[in-house]
Amino acid sequence: MNKLTVQQKLEILSDAAKYDVSCVSSGSNRKNSTKGIGNGVACGICHSFTEDGRCVSLLKTLMTNHCIYDCAYCANRRSNDRPRATLTVDEIVDLTIGFYRRNFIEGLFLSSGVIRNPDYTMERMVQVARKLRLVENYNGYIHLKAIPGASPELVHEAGLWADRLSVNLEISTEPNLKLLAPEKNFPSILSPMTQIRNEILASKEEARRFRNAPKFAQAGQSTQMIIGATPETDRQIILLSSGLYKTQNLKRVYFSGYLPVNLYDKRLPALTSPPLVRENRLYQSDWLMRFYHFKAEEILTEDQPFLDLDVDPKLGFALRNLHQFPVDINRADYEMILRVPGIGVQSAQKIVLARRHRKLTTEHLLKLGVVMKRARYFVTCSDVVLAASGWTPERLKHKIVAGSVSKNRKTLDTQLSLFGNFQAALPPLH
Repeated sequence: MNKLTVQQKLEILSDAAKYDVSCVSSGSNRKNSTKGIGNGVACGICHSFTEDGRCVSLLKTLMTNHCIYDCAYCANRRSNDRPRATLTVDEIVDLTIGFYRRNFIEGLFLSSGVIRNPDYTMERMVQVARKLRLVENYNGYIHLKAIPGASPELVHEAGLWADRLSVNLEISTEPNLKLLAPEKNFPSILSPMTQIRNEILASKEEARRFRNAPKFAQAGQSTQMIIGATPETDRQIILLSSGLYKTQNLKRVYFSGYLPVNLYDKRLPALTSPPLVRENRLYQSDWLMRFYHFKAEEILTEDQPFLDLDVDPKLGFALRNLHQFPVDINRADYEMILRVPGIGVQSAQKIVLARRHRKLTTEHLLKLGVVMKRARYFVTCSDVVLAASGWTPERLKHKIVAGSVSKNRKTLDTQLSLFGNFQAALPPLH
């Protein structure tokens, strides 16, 4: 077999890395104080996108796609017959610096299959980060995957060089993880996650006491769950995410719709495409917990364990709890205003500030960025009473969804008319 070039290796490994979506950079303020290369800043870095729409703002690659594990849901499982490659420490460092100097990237996201054992793999990933920092004097963003089962000493050193660490939970319940990945278990995943949390907290405490204290994973840690490969409900997933935010102080929980890459494995569902709408609804639910003061138990109940794919979870909550509406924009507290469909965080903050000076009307709400086509059914103000008085949740849902479809259709028709009369080719609306 001919020896692969670095470019050929990168093509194989960057393609293999596309299944890991938890690569967004944020929260780092690593400053370039040594006249070196790069600068990690708090606002994150510029983003670009691959042809399939995934964010690759960083040089996103695996160190190797060889793996000792045979996880049913993974394209790189050891039993798959596919091109394999491994980048050396020097090759990854040279690629990172070369791409950075040519302004192709502004950071590195490095993950890996597990070769030999977790410690062997983690040690080489740490060597990459260490050489970038100490030899190349590189101060840009680095995100490393902590390998479950690696020694605490290696995880500790990884946090000293990397801006963010992440440990993928992958499957949200341990019985299903054991079914699809018998060689993995929750303790080996949660142990480094807990260590990272504790060391981040200790690092912040030391920074308060000592100006030059070393920083540990200053951009925090994240995790990823695969959605649709196992039969967990959306409520189970959301409750687990909420628990991880509280107990592990995670920056983000990422959801990845299961890609049917191993159709021959009968343990997996017979999907033909990833559940992207469900993935999007879970991200919206995550947003509600992080920025809209929703509790996980409020988003979904035991009686309704799955998200409604036709409406966003905030509207779904409002439709299930019409007794809490209408909200008086001029008197309600900030948290309740946040729960109104069509009102975002910034609009809610502006409403609270503006109503100190005068009673707000519909015209004011529009100027403050409120989407009145949706909010009008759930608010009252100086010149509007509840527009959905006496409506059932089903009828109101149909009204709002039908209006959204009509608006999208009108926008599409307008765009098409700019390029010719193609409307006749569109299928009829039902």
